[in-house]
Amino acid sequence: MTGPAGLSADDTVHATKRRLLDAGLATLLERGYNATGIQDLLVATSVPKGSFYHHFVSKEDFALQVVDRYVAELHGLLDEALGDTERPPIERVRMYFERLRALYESQRYLGSLLGLLGQELAAVNTAFRRRIDGAFDGLARRIADTLEEARRRGDLPAESDPQQMANMILDYWEGAAQRSRVVRGPAPLQAVLEFSFRAALTA
Repeated sequence: MTGPAGLSADDTVHATKRRLLDAGLATLLERGYNATGIQDLLVATSVPKGSFYHHFVSKEDFALQVVDRYVAELHGLLDEALGDTERPPIERVRMYFERLRALYESQRYLGSLLGLLGQELAAVNTAFRRRIDGAFDGLARRIADTLEEARRRGDLPAESDPQQMANMILDYWEGAAQRSRVVRGPAPLQAVLEFSFRAALTA
């Protein structure tokens, strides 16, 4: 069975869900969770309410799936940057944040979805707190693995703690992402890059 433009029914369903998730990411970044209405998403995507609830149990389920898709995109950026083994490990870590900065630019410097929803919901919603905390842990572990490679090569002091460094860089970055949202520009992100990879990592 085919649908519009020769798509199968399964492809059409998948495309509808993808369109909702794309719209949800843009809207959540701009407005946050509480100010995002399902009806606004339906109007923006021309998706009927029944189709929305076919894919998502609730607004919370929808937003959590947007978070999951966003995190998958971050891991894709990590794959590209950390997988470039022709570069030294520290340079690969920096490359990830350079790619992330480019992503923020494409989103008009609205900041980090994890940071935004974490600030808004972590104190009042256990599901979001756990999902976002787990996302940060997963990102930090991958960065720490590459920093450990740098430590073994002698690019970092032998007494360095790669996991602590990874957490620190992410914490700095999330603060800069929030500031970049305020100024709607890259200056805070660039400052963190220079501090983290010149002062902190090469000290």
